[in-house]
Amino acid sequence: MIICISNQLVSQQNVHLSFSCTDKKTNETMPGVILKVNDTVKAVSDINGNIVYSSSAGEKNIKFSALGYKDTKLRIILREGDTVRQIIKFETANTILNEVVVSAGKFDQKLSDVTVSMEILKPALIENKSAVALDQIINQVPGINVADGQASIRAGSGFSYGAGSRVLMLVDDMPMISADANDIKWNYLPIENIAQVEVIKGAASALYGSSALNGVINVRTAYAKDKPVTSIQTYYGYYADPKRASLKWWNNRSNPTYKGTYFMHAEKLGNLDLVLGGNLYDDEGFRYLGTERRGRATANLRYNFKKIRGLSVGVNGNYMKVEGGLFFLWHNDSLAYMPRDSSIQGYNNTRFNIDPFIVYNHDKFGRHSLRTRYFGTINTNDKNQESTADLFYGEYQGQKRFKKDFTVTIGLVHMVQQVYADSLYGRHVGKNWAGYLQLDKKFGKLTTSFGIRCEYFKVDSEKTVGPDIKIGSTKLNKQALPFEPVVRVGLNYQLLDYTFIRASYGQGYRFPSIAEKYIKTSVNGLNIWPNKDLQPERGYSAEVGIKQGFKIGGFQGFADAAYFYTEYNNMMDFIFKYFYKSFDPFGWTTQLRDSSGFQSVNISKTRITGIDVSVNGVGNIGPVNVTVMAGYTYAKPINLSDSAFLDSTGTLLNTNKLKYRNPELFKADVQLDYKKFSVGWSSRFVSRMENIDKRFEVPVIFEYLVPNTPLYNNPAFYILPGLKKYRDGQRGTGDWVSDFRISYQASVHLKFSFVVNNVFNYEYMSRPGFVDAPRTLIGQVNIKF
Repeated sequence: MIICISNQLVSQQNVHLSFSCTDKKTNETMPGVILKVNDTVKAVSDINGNIVYSSSAGEKNIKFSALGYKDTKLRIILREGDTVRQIIKFETANTILNEVVVSAGKFDQKLSDVTVSMEILKPALIENKSAVALDQIINQVPGINVADGQASIRAGSGFSYGAGSRVLMLVDDMPMISADANDIKWNYLPIENIAQVEVIKGAASALYGSSALNGVINVRTAYAKDKPVTSIQTYYGYYADPKRASLKWWNNRSNPTYKGTYFMHAEKLGNLDLVLGGNLYDDEGFRYLGTERRGRATANLRYNFKKIRGLSVGVNGNYMKVEGGLFFLWHNDSLAYMPRDSSIQGYNNTRFNIDPFIVYNHDKFGRHSLRTRYFGTINTNDKNQESTADLFYGEYQGQKRFKKDFTVTIGLVHMVQQVYADSLYGRHVGKNWAGYLQLDKKFGKLTTSFGIRCEYFKVDSEKTVGPDIKIGSTKLNKQALPFEPVVRVGLNYQLLDYTFIRASYGQGYRFPSIAEKYIKTSVNGLNIWPNKDLQPERGYSAEVGIKQGFKIGGFQGFADAAYFYTEYNNMMDFIFKYFYKSFDPFGWTTQLRDSSGFQSVNISKTRITGIDVSVNGVGNIGPVNVTVMAGYTYAKPINLSDSAFLDSTGTLLNTNKLKYRNPELFKADVQLDYKKFSVGWSSRFVSRMENIDKRFEVPVIFEYLVPNTPLYNNPAFYILPGLKKYRDGQRGTGDWVSDFRISYQASVHLKFSFVVNNVFNYEYMSRPGFVDAPRTLIGQVNIKF
């Protein structure tokens, strides 16, 4: 709808135009609308959807563009001295290929134009599946596997609990990883206030730095809109009896349960955008003593200046207190829900972050932002392994969109890590400096992208040194380049109306976390040793892919297929080793057990190749609205080293297969909505983890024992007693797990849901010694007003 008011003022020479941009369906204001006059960009709408522009008189062809919406065009004759006020209402584009994403290039662009593989998660799936933490939903995304909290994209990572991650977790483009272990704490993420989750598959270090070697998960939170919104979600879960009676430790009491509540309120108070949220959660645990109790509160504040158009300042904050028991190793295969020695590590942790920021959007000079963060973690437990970690982060970003679809993004990053953990890591200080440049340009149907980043990391005296370089016949050593340069390039060509072909190449880099280099601890008799000589890992990820849009009646979506190729140099992995310095013939069994353990080491060169196929769609099939997300991934992760030692440490002898990888993944989720009723089904297939450390299946000191003797079979010499027997009995191709849900929308404000996770009560193990939950029944109530 367009409303035009013209007022003749003879004394003025220019025409003053004022536009208000809104969504036609919701009437919400629309920031970021681009105004073009005669195909030249002239202005962008502010945070309140307003555009103010002065023009010369004459006939003008004006076009308004917003990603995810149909263009609105206006042909108008302007007279000198006129004042024009218009309301522009936008209709959403009728295809999910017009979904808007930010993570691929740090600016808004259509999903169909992206040069890398991406997946999008909407908050409805989180609500529908009654997730208690984000990892439950991320595990439903094609190509991703989360094992006991550690994420792997396309088999890019194995398992190294709580010590580094090759997948970078972001919240609103800000890294959400701790200063000490660089790991992801999924229960800390504010899932009650998610606008969209974007997943990049493949190396993204050129834009996001060290921990983005394997990919990026970016949570985009929602700000207040024109109408206040309040939502409350409360749920109650019940763990059913497992199929094997020996796993049921609660024989003389009622079944364990969990319960929780999410809360979110968003409102505009004049120029102030306010979002408040929180979560309370209490889990009795299906594993003995594996409890969790947490409380979390979030607040997002943003003030938009009216007198300084385009300027906004704000602060985001998150605080969580959590306590419980850390279950790490089972007692044995028959008592898989019981911890080793029937004891467990009790913990009490506090995490909080405060993120002040300032953003300035200028029609001529582009967008400039300064985002900062203080992220504090305080970890205490009953094993005298306390630690405190402080992270200080700051990032400046400047972005300018020039004529003819050319976008330039520059950024500077500085980060300081301070870790105090005398009994666990020691005391360490880390510093990071980085600068990056990203160029994105469209040439008709061809989208191009180029990025480069230079990063310098230092922990104590250990620091980043660049690769060997050669200039002519002169070879310079690594010290000549005291930083790590990484680049990325990408192409996307629109072959047909709904056919897009892409190719990309991205280098990656990861500096070892403080935990990987310096940790010294023991968990239920499993020793973890430091490695001060651990070096950074480097690599690259390349892919070619095709995205094909389709429409079948009222149902529309896209199918995506990609071939990927990844290589790592100096890849970090945990290897079992002996650490005794002298041999004691009288106490050799105790000495070998107590002086053995795992250590993070560099394992030379690795390669991962495979295919990744996914289908996403939404629309009506008859009277039923259908939403589909599905995908299949096959990966071949291999070790290119010829080292006999590395080959001998796995359960598969004379193999080059990397350990702790699941070569095949299949994920599918289908939602059917009919009037007030909704039904959903999720399935996940994870292929067998073929190669793991041999020491988990045999005695720790098996080289010094005679097989099938009482001493050899003594559980005291096993890290995971019974694991070989368990895995031999689970020699199928992999694990299928399915979930079911049904809901009823009683009114506009009230919805009831019932969810069954692990419908068939299937027993499966996501990593050695960690059997997952039996069938779980959840009741949920959602209130929105």
